[in-house]
Amino acid sequence: MESSSNEFRPLDHKYIVEYIKATPALRSQLGYNLDDLKIREVGDGNLNFVFIVATPSASLVIKQALPYVRSMGESWSMSKERSYFEAEALREQGLYYYDRTMSVIGMRYLEPPHIVLRKGLISGIEYPLLAEHMSEFMARTLFFSSLLHLTTTQHRSSVAKFCGNVEMCRLTEQVIFSDPYRESQHSYWTSPYLDSDAQAVREDNILKLEVAELKSRFCERAQALIHGDLHTGSVMVTRDSTQVIDPEFSFYGPMGFDIGAFIGNLFLAYFAQDGHANHGNDRKLYKEWILRTIVEIWTLFDKKFTALWDDSNNSSGEAYLPEIYNNAELQLLVKRKYIKDLLHDTLGFAAAKMIRRIVGVAHVEDFESITDTATRAKCERQALDVAKMIMKERRRFEAITGAVSAIQEFHK
Repeated sequence: MESSSNEFRPLDHKYIVEYIKATPALRSQLGYNLDDLKIREVGDGNLNFVFIVATPSASLVIKQALPYVRSMGESWSMSKERSYFEAEALREQGLYYYDRTMSVIGMRYLEPPHIVLRKGLISGIEYPLLAEHMSEFMARTLFFSSLLHLTTTQHRSSVAKFCGNVEMCRLTEQVIFSDPYRESQHSYWTSPYLDSDAQAVREDNILKLEVAELKSRFCERAQALIHGDLHTGSVMVTRDSTQVIDPEFSFYGPMGFDIGAFIGNLFLAYFAQDGHANHGNDRKLYKEWILRTIVEIWTLFDKKFTALWDDSNNSSGEAYLPEIYNNAELQLLVKRKYIKDLLHDTLGFAAAKMIRRIVGVAHVEDFESITDTATRAKCERQALDVAKMIMKERRRFEAITGAVSAIQEFHK
């Protein structure tokens, strides 16, 4: 349900009560007795206000986009229209309410024991269904929004629907593909330990050539509807449940950006484990689980994505017209090339995501929660060195297992 208020006003604990009482769609979700309303602000991200609102019998999440980057303050302006694209992406995933003027979204609250995946990885918790669930989510969302399933007319119409999310794309372009490779007031790193490492990134000509190619693919290739910020902080989990949240960066872009973002953040979690190890738990077995999970995610994604492609019920797409690609040998060649190119995109974007989280803006808690600075810097340097290697050499890997083996060898 959508509404429009008269003017934008940032929410706070007092005004949010007035807002809910004046909004029937939210009152009906919570029940009409709001005398015992409990409100908690939990927005620990970089951009938005996020409130958990609960009565004794019901609960929901209210999220508000601000006209600036929250973590940076009003000096870094940002269009609050990003909430519109998030609402569009959420319409089939628990959206209760959207107010475009206030940039407010009302949605399902994922109750405890759901926690942010990143926090679970820091704590060393294994999630046996993570690979199954994430591969399913990515395979279906990417396939069904691509030309493998859609006609060119349908695809162009969908691209047009999301093409206005320019501010979020601009932010991504800056923080991932630009700032780490130049002097930037927003970038930081674990200084002085990584001063020379950050400088080396800014002076690496081959790395800059590779990131330029990745930026070009990000900006120019409307391959599928992507989440746009699919890291381990955008997934809520229990051992049995996996829920993707926060699709405010959604737009039509390269599939590998989503897969790479998620896998890249798992690699960051892997390299952070040594900083969270102690005498009772050296985290070695957990690191092996993370690497197995990365391999499983890609392997299952490949299997599920290809199965969707093979299913004749999904054959309305116009990427490869059957009267042209009309024999089994050619169809197999097409699929092998498509998946191989997607793997190389995935590895490249994973590396770019890793680099930006170490020598760019907005780092990850995986490293930031390591209290000993020298230990943190050592973990970050290992991740940074591997990311540079992966970005430069990604095309030599024929399978995800080769990349993981190279990382293990590099990390010895």
